[in-house]
Amino acid sequence: MSRAWTVRLLLCAGLLGLAAGSARAEEIFVSNERDNTVSVIDGTSLDVVRTFPVGRRPRGLTFSRDGRTLYVCASDSDAVQVIDPETGALRHNLPSGEDPEQFALAPDDRTLFIANEENATTTVVDAQTRKVLAQIDVGIEPEGMAVSPDGKTAVTTSETTNMVHWIDVPTLSATDATPVGQRPRAAAFSADGRMLWASSEIGGTVAVIDTASRKVVETIEFAVKGIAADRLQPVGITLTRDGRFAFVALGPSDRVAVIDAKTYKVVNYILVGRRVWQLAMTPDESRLFTTNGVSGDVTVIDVATQRPIRSVKVGRFPWGVAVRPAAGTPERAAGAAPSRDPDAAPPQTSCARRHSRFSP
Repeated sequence: MSRAWTVRLLLCAGLLGLAAGSARAEEIFVSNERDNTVSVIDGTSLDVVRTFPVGRRPRGLTFSRDGRTLYVCASDSDAVQVIDPETGALRHNLPSGEDPEQFALAPDDRTLFIANEENATTTVVDAQTRKVLAQIDVGIEPEGMAVSPDGKTAVTTSETTNMVHWIDVPTLSATDATPVGQRPRAAAFSADGRMLWASSEIGGTVAVIDTASRKVVETIEFAVKGIAADRLQPVGITLTRDGRFAFVALGPSDRVAVIDAKTYKVVNYILVGRRVWQLAMTPDESRLFTTNGVSGDVTVIDVATQRPIRSVKVGRFPWGVAVRPAAGTPERAAGAAPSRDPDAAPPQTSCARRHSRFSP
């Protein structure tokens, strides 16, 4: 081999090494509602690698499809914040209605459905134009939000009305309501869109609803030896894409329930940190992350063995969690890069009458 070819090969190897070294692993973003920050956990080392400030009492988190934009529900700032996840810099605020708790981004990657707890509405915002498309009346104290995989239906759960409200996306109108257990907190569609799972925190149950008939087909209850029934409070839900399992956070019981999604039977309870709130799974569904409000940490669960493998300390009262896929993966490759914001980020909004709340 000639010397010139040797040099070229060494240069190529060096460039490949640099590319591999610079590739970012998947990251787990966690909202800390008492610190008004977001912590970022490296998916490889499982260490907190950075923390950045956000608005007041951050709760729900979600990413754009390409992972280049982070949306944060800053509940006590009455804003959905649009943030650069690389730097933590605020790009701008979106109009959100009062007290945004949770939200869901539609499959079109621009229509954002936001639950407004204080004024009993779901606000629909175009994330690209920053315009409010609709404010839809739902039940009292809306909390959970989900959009069907086909993008045709959205749902809001109302904590006081104890209902799931069905929204027709093309017309942006409420079309139906399904009664569920007391204080429904979260909702999640199955990957095929045929079933909706809704957790009822005070009722202590999860309702499985047929999306065609909008009727409850199963009500799942929980029982853990040595744990009082009133501490088994279902909140966050996540489902595997193959429809095999559902994972449900059970609040102050410090457990995550594992449910066979075919038989609706609980097959395991996983001990996690104190006061578990929300759940998020890696794109390959190998690991599950739970936010534990009282212990101020995140539990990492190996999905295959259904065992916790690590506890990661974050900020005070972690609540929301979202996984940002690694750079270069199909999940990150989907979607276009966001256009550069021509305007300076406006100051964060505030609400003088709002009081801080770090539990229900």
